[in-house]
Parts: sequence; structure tokens; C-alpha cells
Amino acid sequence: MGKDINEVIKRRYNRISPVYEWMDKMIKDQWRKDLLLEATGDVLEVGIGTGSNLLYYPDHITSLTGVDFSQGMLRHAREKVNKAALEFPVHLMEADIQNLPFPDHSFDVIVSTCVFCSVPDPVKGLTELKRVCKPEGKILMLEHMRSGNPMLGGVMDLLNPLTVRLWGANINRKTLENIEKANLTIKEMENLMGTIMRKIEIQPIME
Repeated sequence: MGKDINEVIKRRYNRISPVYEWMDKMIKDQWRKDLLLEATGDVLEVGIGTGSNLLYYPDHITSLTGVDFSQGMLRHAREKVNKAALEFPVHLMEADIQNLPFPDHSFDVIVSTCVFCSVPDPVKGLTELKRVCKPEGKILMLEHMRSGNPMLGGVMDLLNPLTVRLWGANINRKTLENIEKANLTIKEMENLMGTIMRKIEIQPIME
């Protein structure tokens, strides 16, 4: 069943990839810059999409690996890499956040921007980020989620079936609860659009 859901969402993102840049404008450039200032060392960006973050990474990072489960999205990201004069190597590949093809403790920093609204099993995906992040590393996130306002949250619940059908994104994900279920610790958090959009820094828990 999970594989079927993955394929459905993948097809939806392949379909919208030509217009995703326009949809992605909900994330302000300054939010991306502020988030990625904290990136260092070997970086993994999950759900890299069309590569909207590429130009905001600091030149001092060692390397960037970007994964996405949509070939349509990756095609646009590759075009950006080919046109940009980046100071660090970039490796793009198709991969599922819920089953990342990397050894434990591979990356210094992991980045996600508006990704966990579409991961079929977000707790499993977050657990994978914890696995591949170095214990002393960090996970940087810009994520939209269900509003803490009861009325607005209820509206988001009503609209969610439509957004999922159109492009595979859940607008009412309880991402803070999912982070806790994945046994991850929030080190810092900043509200950027009420309680709908948040900037989050996660410190993986030492086993």
C-alpha cells in the first residue's frame, strides 16, 4: 500500500514540476538565506525539488547531495546546477526520504524546505534523517504545517483532501508532533507565518 501511495504522489509531482517554481514562491528568499547560513560540511538536501535553494548555500560547504523522488523535479534542478557557477560539488539523485541510500551518520547538515507535507510516512522519513545525520550534526527545516489556530486549522482540514489530490501536499500535517514521534529534539524554532510556516533546527539525539 505504501509503495502505491509513493507512486501516486511521485506522478503528481512529476506532473506539476513545470510550474512548481511558481508554487514555491510561498517560501521567501530571505527565509532560505537565513536557514542555509547554518549549513556547513557535507550537506544533504531532501526533497530538493527544482533546486530553489541552490543559490542560497554558502560557498564554504564541502559538498551538497540533493535527493528527490520526482525525476521531473530533478530535471529542473540539474538545469540550475549546470547554469550556476557553484563553488562546491553537487550530486543529484532520485531517492525516497523514507528509505535513504546512505550509511548511518553520513552528513553534517540535512536540509528540508516544505517537504514533510508530502512524505507518505513523515515519522519514518524523519527517522531516516536522524539515521543519516551525524550525532553532532543538525537538521535545518522550513516546513509548513497545520495552524495552531483552531478555526484556521479546521479550514485546513477541510481543504486538505483537495490539495492532496491536486499536487500531493498535506496542508494540515502536525509536523511538530511527528518530530517528537521520531525521537528528535528541537533546538530552535521560529514562527515565520503565524504557526503555519516555521523555521526549525533539530539536534539529533545521541543514542
